[in-house]
Amino acid sequence: MWINFFKLRLFCCLLAVLMVVVLVVNVTQVEYLDHETASATFIDSGGQFVSSQVIRISRNPYCGYERQILSSRERLEEDSLLAALQWQEPDVGPVPFLKSTDPSSSYFVILNSAAFFRVGSQLEVLVHVQDFQRKPKKYGGDYLQARIHSPKLQAGAVGRVVDYQNGFYKVFFTLLWPGQVKVSISLVHPSEGIRVLQYLQEKKPDRVYFKSLFRSGRISETTECNVCLPGSLPLCNFTDLYTGEPWFCFKPKKLPCSSRINHFKGGYLKGLLTATENAFFQSGVNIKMPINSSGPDWVTVIPRNIKDLVEFNLGSPKNVGPFLAVDQKHNILLKYRCHGPPIRFTTVFSSDLRYVANELNGIVGGKNTVVAIAVWSHFSTFPLEVYIRRLRNIRRAVVQLLDRSPKTVVVIRTANVQELGPEISLFNSDWYNFQLDTILRKMFSGVGVYLVDAWEMTLAHYLPHKLHPDEVIVKNQVDMFLSFVCPLET
Repeated sequence: MWINFFKLRLFCCLLAVLMVVVLVVNVTQVEYLDHETASATFIDSGGQFVSSQVIRISRNPYCGYERQILSSRERLEEDSLLAALQWQEPDVGPVPFLKSTDPSSSYFVILNSAAFFRVGSQLEVLVHVQDFQRKPKKYGGDYLQARIHSPKLQAGAVGRVVDYQNGFYKVFFTLLWPGQVKVSISLVHPSEGIRVLQYLQEKKPDRVYFKSLFRSGRISETTECNVCLPGSLPLCNFTDLYTGEPWFCFKPKKLPCSSRINHFKGGYLKGLLTATENAFFQSGVNIKMPINSSGPDWVTVIPRNIKDLVEFNLGSPKNVGPFLAVDQKHNILLKYRCHGPPIRFTTVFSSDLRYVANELNGIVGGKNTVVAIAVWSHFSTFPLEVYIRRLRNIRRAVVQLLDRSPKTVVVIRTANVQELGPEISLFNSDWYNFQLDTILRKMFSGVGVYLVDAWEMTLAHYLPHKLHPDEVIVKNQVDMFLSFVCPLET
């Protein structure tokens, strides 16, 4: 019996020792993680999960914030935020004013200069900072702001600044609109001023102070308040019970803490800087001052091309066709040809005379096939029956195409208004074309085709009426056409 009891005691002692060892190992690992790195999973701006190694950084001891209780997720998030805001402070000693950054002697130059840029392309700008002795600086840390803008368009965008820590900075802009675009670079604070701001942030967080009024009857007192208060004087604790946000006031000498009736700004501390430090904060000298360009400070941006679409030169007459273009990147084949007679073009080879209905009968169709039809202007001088007959044949071919290939997209462009004079009115009056447009809409109603309403788009527009509308109207028509081809939901 005693032997068994002894064995049980020995087993318990060994188990206790093992537990202590495990506890020490865990504590050591936690301390290591707290001082070195921790792995976390975040979601980036594109919605993708990414793993990140977050370096532990020292926390500001102000108000005991380094001792605040945080969950592991909160601590990782805070470490990530603080690390992202770590300013690249140059490793230099005290710098006299004359060796600090001078915006007036610094300059920038557009690197990838060209005769013109296209919308969507990237513009690169190199900034070189110099001191007040016009000598190049060998370190970075300046706070620059960069933008591109077009005052006439009231358009603007900001640039991304990269500090190379050697007196050179690169700024990257994305050109978002066409026209003349101006580049502006400003020095907000020199690196020497940033060092002072960092000191104030860490060592003088109470440089703005607050107060509260306490009152009971005829007795009133005003005391200073803040997130935390130095010294050993009695305090009134107004920390929020729900969020835990700290707030304290010095306790009034004659009144209880419950007699507090308001909160207000007390003021700003004066005399924070030395004479040397004050030199880094001079209006009109080194606070938000422009940096000039050593060359042109603007570029010309033109609209983006559909560069992937390549036209094949078939030697076809202008307006008549046939025309052919290919976009290999997006697997698109584009064909065009004019409809059969009547045609008012000067000359058309007999072999190129094709009726729309016959062309439709030769199309297999399917979900990757789009057909666009425009037939009206050349029929304005004929009796309406001629146009009706032509549309009847086209409609029959469209119905057959949709029957054999229901996913084929068929788009019809309607008639449009145009400029009129005494002579043109006799041949191509809007009144004639209004009749043709009405017939087209009625005959294709319920067939399952899409209409690009060129009539309304030209009639409502502020630009002058033209048989062949200006580019901005054509673009609107193409945009509407593409909305049928590539609807938003797909």
